Amino acid sequence: MTHPEAGTTAARPKRRVPFWDNARFACIVLVVLGHAVQRLTYDSDIAMAMYLVIYAFHMPAFAIISGYFSKSDPPSRRQMARILTDIVAPYVIFEGLWTLTKFLVEGHANPNPTQPSWTLWFLLALGIFRLVLPYLALLRWPLLWAFAISIAAGYLSNIDSTLSLSRTFGFLPLFVLGWWLRDRDIVERFHLLRRSVWSVVAAVATFTVAGWAAWAFVDTWREVDLARWLSYDASYADAGTAEWWAGGIRIALLLLALVLTAAFFALVPRGEHGWTRFGQYTMYVYLLHSFVLYPFRESGILRDAEPTWLWLPLVVVSSLGIALGLASRPVRRLLRPLVEPRPAWIFADRGLAAREGRRNDPTGSRRPREPGGVIPRNNRADAADGS
Repeated sequence: MTHPEAGTTAARPKRRVPFWDNARFACIVLVVLGHAVQRLTYDSDIAMAMYLVIYAFHMPAFAIISGYFSKSDPPSRRQMARILTDIVAPYVIFEGLWTLTKFLVEGHANPNPTQPSWTLWFLLALGIFRLVLPYLALLRWPLLWAFAISIAAGYLSNIDSTLSLSRTFGFLPLFVLGWWLRDRDIVERFHLLRRSVWSVVAAVATFTVAGWAAWAFVDTWREVDLARWLSYDASYADAGTAEWWAGGIRIALLLLALVLTAAFFALVPRGEHGWTRFGQYTMYVYLLHSFVLYPFRESGILRDAEPTWLWLPLVVVSSLGIALGLASRPVRRLLRPLVEPRPAWIFADRGLAAREGRRNDPTGSRRPREPGGVIPRNNRADAADGS
């Protein structure tokens, strides 16, 4: 299902491109920062402006990256098994952990795996993306179909947070766009990873304008509850607009996400740095950071935190530290059974899990091989290219 003018994914050399690891790590830092700064938004307009800008593009960027490293070929038995081991199994484990946490801390819990807890919605979304992509790729104009599905889904009130379907359909065109960029070889053919002074200047100007607009009209954004629109987790009616033209708002937000994501990619470093390797372990940060932030979220310690000029930079630096810490080797070694489970016992053919020489990060990270082409046992996560 590859465009005739583009080479197949299998034909491309399996080489690491530092840009993608840099982009993944930058995205995951923004995920942590977005969740960390949320409690400051009640009392600080600057924090709210930062929050809105982050939420306008950070998950769209993750969806595009994930799509870029996904394949539209009919899945093999091993690839089907990876959906279960790399997405479904961690989802079940962490839903269970969240249910237990809420029971121990809050004294009550409502075990319901159809309603993802906090950050876990993206795991379900990725699983659904992978399942529907081969079907969309069969169609003419798959991108157009994906955008139409996203826009139409917002009109249906029964498409809600159950199985994260609202967000899944909302972000679907961005995931498909990522796949399309690679399937058509757009990035390589048009040298989109080349950096120029003008692209950096344009990117800085774009974020400057976005930041100014978010801050200057912050009262308006609060009134229309823009943050809820940016989360894509509700129908248009539930978000406050039941008019026929409500789909136009989603179109505008998707276009905004594309512009800001393009600006973000223009600013991401192209070369390899000391922190580049942490982009291979985004799943650890994504699944674990919410447990680190949970005490601050529930205790209210960040409410009425003044002055903003002190607390906001502190939250930014702490978010970076949390991301680095959760991606560190000691944390990975300790919590690998939870983040990267290998439940071979669930398969009729137990060798399906055992034979996997490479591991997936659902965002498509590829782990570098050791000399001789062997991936060490403790470094098998994130190795496949999203298949």
